[in-house]
Amino acid sequence: MIRLGVVGLILASGNWAQEIRPVQVATGLNGVTDIQHSGDGSGRLFLVQQSGLIRVMRSGGLLTAPFLDIRGKTRADGERGLLGLAFPPAFGDKQRFYVDYTDLNGDTVIAQYRVSQNRDVADATSEVVLLKIAQPFANHNGGQVRFGPDGYLYVGMGDGGSAGDPMGNGQNLGALVGKLLRIDVESDSGQVRIPASNPFINAAGARAEIWAYGLRNPWRFSFDRATGDLWIADVGQDVYEEVDFQPAASRGGENYGWNRMEGLHCYQAGCQMLGLTLPIAEYPHVARACSVTGGFMYRGRVSPGMRGLYLYGDYCSGQIWGLERQGSAWNSRQLLASGFTITTFGEDEAGELYIANAANGSVHHIEGSAAPRFSAASVVNAASYAPGMVAGSLATVFAAGVRDDAGTSVAERLPLPDQLAGVSVTVGGIAAPVYSVSNVNGQEQVNFLVPFDVSGRSTPAMIVTRDGRASASVDVTLAAVQPGVYTIDGSQAIVVHNADYTLVTASRPLDRNEYAFLYVSGLGAVTKGVAGADVRVTLGGLSCDVQFAGMAPGFPGVYQVNFRVPSGAASGLQGIVVAANGVVAPTVRANVR
Repeated sequence: MIRLGVVGLILASGNWAQEIRPVQVATGLNGVTDIQHSGDGSGRLFLVQQSGLIRVMRSGGLLTAPFLDIRGKTRADGERGLLGLAFPPAFGDKQRFYVDYTDLNGDTVIAQYRVSQNRDVADATSEVVLLKIAQPFANHNGGQVRFGPDGYLYVGMGDGGSAGDPMGNGQNLGALVGKLLRIDVESDSGQVRIPASNPFINAAGARAEIWAYGLRNPWRFSFDRATGDLWIADVGQDVYEEVDFQPAASRGGENYGWNRMEGLHCYQAGCQMLGLTLPIAEYPHVARACSVTGGFMYRGRVSPGMRGLYLYGDYCSGQIWGLERQGSAWNSRQLLASGFTITTFGEDEAGELYIANAANGSVHHIEGSAAPRFSAASVVNAASYAPGMVAGSLATVFAAGVRDDAGTSVAERLPLPDQLAGVSVTVGGIAAPVYSVSNVNGQEQVNFLVPFDVSGRSTPAMIVTRDGRASASVDVTLAAVQPGVYTIDGSQAIVVHNADYTLVTASRPLDRNEYAFLYVSGLGAVTKGVAGADVRVTLGGLSCDVQFAGMAPGFPGVYQVNFRVPSGAASGLQGIVVAANGVVAPTVRANVR
């Protein structure tokens, strides 16, 4: 594994396994630039062709009549032509849609069209031009249009073309090129409004339409349908291609660096990185690689082992990668050397992914593994989320393909079952009782009890199985102790008053000299329920008298630590630290009167 850059990206090298397979679903389509679904329950795919046609695929077959024909308004010429298509929320009721194309002068046009009485054919005479942006050169036109989870239309604009951004558009907030735009086209049909929450709406000299800047040519971008996160694949200049990431909580305004930087590297000598949002992945122009084509985070059901991977590829080399977060690092690995000329990816209404091959005019459905998938870095302490596990404690594995639908299945009785909702876990060949299986905001996980019988092994092999399909075996680090305190929100400790067994809160804080207890993981071996580790507690930096540390009654894999609040404890929110055999848990907090 080779670590690249400053963001912890790991890019696998060597001989890659072919983890996905393309299954052809259409052919005879020249220059497919976009693949979209309409979100109306029809199951249709709309295949956008650079020449100015949009074709409809229904029930696995192409309809004869085009959905839209604007060949008289545009021309397929290099990076010009019909480039993008977007359907608004509730399209089934509205029956209007939006396209991005370059006109016969080469300028970008964002236009609205309406559907005719035949729902498979648009009214080509219904065009309303919403936005027209001059393009100084023939290349770097962007072309993606897509509605975000907020209902606004996002527009990808390249830097205007030529090489090296000679006009400095990427960093110029007074220009619309080199940007990701965000506009409101639905509040007043046929009109463009600027969302009041756009980051530069009140900035002097800045265009209010701008959502993010510092982009060279964001040819394809997409939103994660489960989380709302935004993925932008930005085409590089001479050496590096990049993938940028914007979390759903972003308020916009990110500067992705072009033309100060190309990928994680200075493009301008002595560039300043301060204030830039760096890419989470990059790759160099080697092995015929030349231009990144962005894809989607997979959230479908046909290939559950592929869930949680963002797929992207290279136009020239045909390589397809999967990118995911593992622990604190972003990790990318090659999934397939396709041999395709990859112009675009697409997503259907069910979350299945497609890819277009310009070399032969074909479109393919991407299929992957049905077995669960996880990594060693995704197995963590159930309380602190620190990597690794401890015998006798609850652990969490973040795994793809363990639960299709949102929600949680929890074991209803003790002892915990060896299988829950069709999911089982083995550690070192020993069945691990399962506490819960969940899917929350697209994040799948299994909470399981690490068997005491694996004590003493350094890296036991772990396997997750669902409905008879087993994951690859993964060696996971096993620690003797790894204390972590259970919290309500990641920082507020779950502390209980001994006197009345109520939860410590701001309105019911701890009193000095009173006894309380908290729930802990990772204290290791026990004898008759008592922890063998030397367990110590401090509150606000003061040592606490510990009366008991051992298994919590009725909570398999959870330890209980009883302590006394120091007489000298300060008032307010105080830090609590638990240590076992000198290994210190992350600091948590509790209120003291």
